[in-house]
Amino acid sequence: MRKRVAIVTDSTASVPLEVADQLGINIIQLELRVGDHYNDERRVPHATLAEAMRNGVSVETGEPPPPAFYWNYSDAAASGVEAIISVHISEGMSKTCQSARTAAAEIGVPVYVVDSRLVGLSMGYAVIAAAEAAASGASPHNVMSVLDRRLRSTNQMVYVDTLEYLARSGRIGRAQAMLGQALSIKPVLTLQGGTLDQLAKGMGPDRALKKAVAAAVKQAGNGPVDVGVEHFQFEDRAKQTLEEICSKLPQVRQATVQETSAIIGAHTGPGALGIAISPAS
Repeated sequence: MRKRVAIVTDSTASVPLEVADQLGINIIQLELRVGDHYNDERRVPHATLAEAMRNGVSVETGEPPPPAFYWNYSDAAASGVEAIISVHISEGMSKTCQSARTAAAEIGVPVYVVDSRLVGLSMGYAVIAAAEAAASGASPHNVMSVLDRRLRSTNQMVYVDTLEYLARSGRIGRAQAMLGQALSIKPVLTLQGGTLDQLAKGMGPDRALKKAVAAAVKQAGNGPVDVGVEHFQFEDRAKQTLEEICSKLPQVRQATVQETSAIIGAHTGPGALGIAISPAS
């Protein structure tokens, strides 16, 4: 069956590489600077990044340049697809969509650049659903419908072990970070309108994560759902959190634990967890 639509995303979607290969998802790498060294994020070991952050080494993230998108789109167009759907990290967090649109204007087939208003596996599950539809031979319109439905129904929560790194990246104020550290407040954040907002907080990690699990279960409902927990140097707690969530849900279709994108880790810091709840119906 001829594939009519090419699916492109970026590395912050945390799509497992074996899934991307199987479904033909093209992944564009965001860029990471650690100290004086620049690289694609996939080339920066998480342990190296975490150690640098703990030691106060300067860390910055950047969107892919337009040529990275252009050559990817050109290859997809040359394969004979009718359209390209390019799904990316929230514009409230990155200029990735801007780079994608600059490249899309130079391509001879329609390129639909989609601001997911999400990040991590919450975006990744929507990308995978769209790629599955594309692999079945669905039209561009139908693939976009699948993608839109998933993006609108998906929820994401983020637990951070310290507010320090969000303050460094400008996501929260320095005074708020200092207060949280002094009181041992562990926040649970959510993405609202493409930017981070506080969902809950607890004194210490156990109470905060308990609130995160309760919120995830409530948002999942009773239908089939994909559940993912990402972590940055926090694997044991990630596995435990996923088990707790899944034990409370009647219909889990996919359950995934994996290390998050280094880009996400650079903003949230070691010990962070991301929870994606994506209804599959």
